[in-house]
Amino acid sequence: MRVLPVGDRALLVEVSSGDEAQALHAELVRRRAEGSLTVREIVPAARTVLLDGLDDPVRLASELTATEVPVAPPRTGEVVELPVRYDGPDLADVAALWGMSEPEVARVHAGTEFLVAFCGFAPGFGYLTGLPPHLHVPRRTTPRTAVPAGSVALAGPYTGVYPHASPGGWQLIGTTGAVLWDHARVPAALLSPGTRVRFVPVGPS
Repeated sequence: MRVLPVGDRALLVEVSSGDEAQALHAELVRRRAEGSLTVREIVPAARTVLLDGLDDPVRLASELTATEVPVAPPRTGEVVELPVRYDGPDLADVAALWGMSEPEVARVHAGTEFLVAFCGFAPGFGYLTGLPPHLHVPRRTTPRTAVPAGSVALAGPYTGVYPHASPGGWQLIGTTGAVLWDHARVPAALLSPGTRVRFVPVGPS
């Protein structure tokens, strides 16, 4: 674990893997909830966690440097279910990469419980982990100039849902009508780091 100062009141904690970043994020959120950590924001990423608005970053940096990355806690909280129609234009390519049929891809994907590791790219876009390493797929060689809102997609270890139309190079396997980002909703983002997610098939797949 490496701890770097960011300005006067923030720290960036670097770890060696996404799993460690998720475990550290969960532990820091737990400590904030119990009152043993005073911090304004805790922002996870692929292999880092940013803590902003600290009262005593020097003390916390020393404490974190002297400790091991915590073990990931058991998953708790409600599961957000996203209806999905497995009809994406890259479904056949993913099936070939996985060595199974398209309906089997849908069954495997829908049978996996995902966890939002972090958010980014666009408001409301969550990077969901849960697929085992042998089901990780590469990004498309040529990105699309426009990906429709609601597209369910895979890239590397992640599953994601495009909250609005945008360019993108992920493998599109389905579509959902769920609204991932609504500025009139509180909170605006449907998904946040630590959220448990399941995809529920609707219609033929």
